Amino acid sequence: MSDLSYVPPVRFSPLGLQARPVHIKAAAVLLGTLVLAIASQISVPMLPVPMTMQTLAVILIGALYGWRLGVLTILAWLGEAATGLPVLANGSGGLAPFMGPTAGYLASFPLVAALVGWLAERGWNGNRPAFAVAAMLLGHALCLAFGAAWLATLIGAEKAMFAGVVPFLLGSLVKSGLGAAILMALVRRTNKAEEA
Repeated sequence: MSDLSYVPPVRFSPLGLQARPVHIKAAAVLLGTLVLAIASQISVPMLPVPMTMQTLAVILIGALYGWRLGVLTILAWLGEAATGLPVLANGSGGLAPFMGPTAGYLASFPLVAALVGWLAERGWNGNRPAFAVAAMLLGHALCLAFGAAWLATLIGAEKAMFAGVVPFLLGSLVKSGLGAAILMALVRRTNKAEEA
C-alpha cells in the first residue's frame, strides 16, 4: 500500500498516541518539547559542519506523534524559545533567532513535522523502513529549502545554497537513516511486548 490515499490505522506509531486521553497527549507534548530542547544541544563533530540532533528530533516527533500532535509539539517548543527559554541550538532563545539567518529553518519545523507525520500515518513509518527513510529525507529537504529561501533574502541565492544547504546534506542523510532505524527498533520492541 504505497498509495498516498492510504487510510491510517488507529495505531500507526508504537506510541499509539492517537487513541490516548487528552492528558496523556498533553504530557507527550511537554515531553516532546523537552526532547527537542535536549536534542538541540547535542552536536556531533562532522565535516563540513557539526551535526545537531535538532532536526532528528523534529522528524521523529512527526513520525511518532502524527502530524497534528507533532505540529502542536513543535509550535509549543518554538513558543518556549520565543519567550526566551534556552531551548534552541547552543542554548539560544528569544526573538532574535526568529529574525536572523536560522529563521527559515525554524519556520520550517512545524511543516516538517506535519509532512513526516502525515506520511507516517499513511504507512511511511517503522513498519516500512524504506518509506520511513524517504519520509525523513523529504522532511529534511523541506527544512533545507525553507532555510535556504530565507537565507537567500539575506545573502543571495548562490551563497545560501553553499552556506545553508550543501554543508547539511550529509547530516540529513545520516539523520534520516538513524531516524528510520529508531522507528524500526521501537516497532520491533512494541511487537515483541504485545506477543509476550
